[in-house]
Amino acid sequence: MTAQGDTTEERDGADTVEPRESGSSDDDLITAWGLVHEAMNAIQPRLLHGITPDGKDMAGPWFEVLIRLQRTPGHQLPMSRLAREVSLSTGGFTKLADRLEKEGYLERHNCASDRRVVYATLTEEGLEFIVAARVRHVERLREHVLAPLGEAGVRQLAAIARTLRDSARG
Repeated sequence: MTAQGDTTEERDGADTVEPRESGSSDDDLITAWGLVHEAMNAIQPRLLHGITPDGKDMAGPWFEVLIRLQRTPGHQLPMSRLAREVSLSTGGFTKLADRLEKEGYLERHNCASDRRVVYATLTEEGLEFIVAARVRHVERLREHVLAPLGEAGVRQLAAIARTLRDSARG
């Protein structure tokens, strides 16, 4: 029997999998999540391939940090927030910020009202760099996300992703 159509299933001598009240079996849920994971792993490198102004690939965390700063009014965010949003430890993010600062793409500034807060601020060079990379990134998003899903699919994908993100925040 298959997980797609029947109510029970047996695989490799495993216990029978019963569907939950929602009608989805455990295997259906595992398959759905696995497909999300596989899709992201397959598409992410294509989105960052050759997007730097000189045509080189860009690492995901670099792009995520720079694009978040570019899209934020004042091009500045607390480093702790950026670390959390790009799923890096504080130490890992500090190393990334060191490299971005060395490249001239960001600067760090202490908060005047709270010494514990350090801001990452996009430099003019960083802004020029990410604006050029963003153009190429959008081209790839149109090719690898919009083309297969269509506009309605992209809106649905965003709604689903937002729901999952917000539920994870508690």
